Amino acid sequence: MLHRSRESAYEAIRDFTVADDGQGKVVGCVALSVFWADLAEIRSLAISPDRRGGGIGSKLVAEALKDAWRLGVKRVFTLTYEKDFFTGRGFEVIDRQLLPEKVWRACISCPKADACDEMAMMLTL
Repeated sequence: MLHRSRESAYEAIRDFTVADDGQGKVVGCVALSVFWADLAEIRSLAISPDRRGGGIGSKLVAEALKDAWRLGVKRVFTLTYEKDFFTGRGFEVIDRQLLPEKVWRACISCPKADACDEMAMMLTL
């Protein structure tokens, strides 16, 4: 995951959905970032290591997709290492060059900016 400055985190806070364990401890999160009227990104999906495999990630992605649907967004993409997880939720691998240049603005601060190995995946709602 990309490092975020405190300022960047506050700017994006409303994009996030979090899951807790019922006792107030955060066990997962996901963000939906809208790029255009018809395009959004699922990003920053993270689940506590001790809670992986319990369905939290699936529920968080489902909530993000519901949010996209409510907003009228027709296409949702993600950049990921977890191909099987997203394929299981209907996403398909796409050529990353099909994404608008605006998507890559966050990559400037990534240590892998010149050799990104994340996979681009898309779901049409």
